[in-house]
Amino acid sequence: MVCERWMHPGWLSNSYLVADREAGEGIIVDSGADPEPIVAAARTLRVKVQWIVNTHHHHDHTAGNEVLRRALGADVAVHVLEAALIPGVRRRLEDGEVLAAGGLEARVLHIPGHTAGQIALLVRARSETPQRVFTGDTLFRRSVGGTKGPGHTTFEDLRRSLLERLLALPPETIVLPGHASATTVGEEREHNPFVRVMRGIDAPGTASCRFAGRPARLIVWARDYDGGHKAWIRFEDGEDAVVPGSGVSL
Repeated sequence: MVCERWMHPGWLSNSYLVADREAGEGIIVDSGADPEPIVAAARTLRVKVQWIVNTHHHHDHTAGNEVLRRALGADVAVHVLEAALIPGVRRRLEDGEVLAAGGLEARVLHIPGHTAGQIALLVRARSETPQRVFTGDTLFRRSVGGTKGPGHTTFEDLRRSLLERLLALPPETIVLPGHASATTVGEEREHNPFVRVMRGIDAPGTASCRFAGRPARLIVWARDYDGGHKAWIRFEDGEDAVVPGSGVSL
């Protein structure tokens, strides 16, 4: 399998080119990175790109769609709940649907929380292991997605998406997130501070804090993918949320 990654220097958002082989067929996952090197790589490797799949509608994951579509002749595919938010969508995806590109199979996992139509792609080439899962902005190395950005749903959705979908995959599954570094399912089950509290391995925090003027309890305070912090907080009414650490007053 061919799997190449590019990262935007400001957003730290990843774009991936994955194909069954050189001179084969492939898929681009997210388009927030500079599209020109992606186009050049696809041409050098002689990969026919069938699909540009956006894991969700945020601009740092869709910015290069039009350039890539025009240059490579690929179609844009997103979850049905995000289709109206992204120009030029040709295929509306549902949970469990499989996109094929040559010997490559990409299964859609609907994982709401960060956005309503957030998806992961579980990708494998035939008879090749381990699988790779492209997790968008739901699971990062040692962090998780926020639940207060544009189009978000709930913390409960995020928890289910993490524990019942992504982290239920085999531990050797390679995790390729929407931002920064790769990891594995097994590593995140054991070492991700948010996941450890969700699984009951570590106790939740008890410190007081404030977010957006509201008093809350600080459940988890951890490093985020960008070197800053991210927080899991619980408001006085019982609502939980994952929020940027920059907005939290300790």
